[in-house]
Amino acid sequence: MSSQTPVILITGGAQGIGKGISVHFLKRQWCVTAADIDEEAGNEFTDEMHKDKDRFLFAAADVGDDGSAKRCIEQTLNRFGRIDVLVNNAGIANQHFGSLDAPFENWEKVLRTNLTGCFLMSRHAAAHLENGGSIINIASTRALQSEPDSEAYAASKGGIIALTHAMAITLGPRIRVNCISPGWIAVSEWKKSKLRKSPQLSESDHALHPCGRVGTP
Repeated sequence: MSSQTPVILITGGAQGIGKGISVHFLKRQWCVTAADIDEEAGNEFTDEMHKDKDRFLFAAADVGDDGSAKRCIEQTLNRFGRIDVLVNNAGIANQHFGSLDAPFENWEKVLRTNLTGCFLMSRHAAAHLENGGSIINIASTRALQSEPDSEAYAASKGGIIALTHAMAITLGPRIRVNCISPGWIAVSEWKKSKLRKSPQLSESDHALHPCGRVGTP
C-alpha cells in the first residue's frame, strides 16, 4: 500500500448509508476507516472485509463525545498516516425519537450525535486533512420538509446545513466542505446480520420520489 493511497474516514460507517460509502471506496482501492458506535456491527463488517484488511479499519467511536472523536482521528492517522476525506454520516435516524412529547434527554441525544458529532469530528480532522481535502456532511431532505413528530431530527439536519456553509467559509479554499441531503434511503439490507432484511416497499412508497423509486446506499 502506497503512502499516497487516499484515505477516507466515514462515521456511522458500519451500517446503512455509511456502510455503502465504505464499500464503494474500498472497491476504488482507497483506505477506509469505518467509525461506528455499534461494535457488533463494526466487528462483523471487519470480518466481511477480510480481503481488504490492509486498507480497512473499524474504529469504535461515539462521535458526540469529544475525546472519542479525537481518538478516532488519531487511530486513522496511526494506521494510514493521512486523511483526505471525512464523511460525517453518523446519526440517530429515528425521526420520531425526539418529538415534542418525548423526554428532553431524547432531544439532547439526537442533537449531540447528529449535529455536535459532525462539529467535533470536523474540528479534530481539519488540521490533518491533506491539501485539497474534503469534508462531506450527510444532512437530509427533512431539514427542509418534515413529517410530524420529527423535531429533533429536523433541527439536527437543518443545523448540519448551516454548519456546512459556515465551515466552507472558515476552511476554504484549502478544504472543501459540502453536504448531501438524501431523501428516503432503504437501508435494511445494509444492517448487521441480526437486523438485516429485505426492504418491504410499496408502489406508493416509490411514487413519493420524483425519480420514481426509494433510494439505496
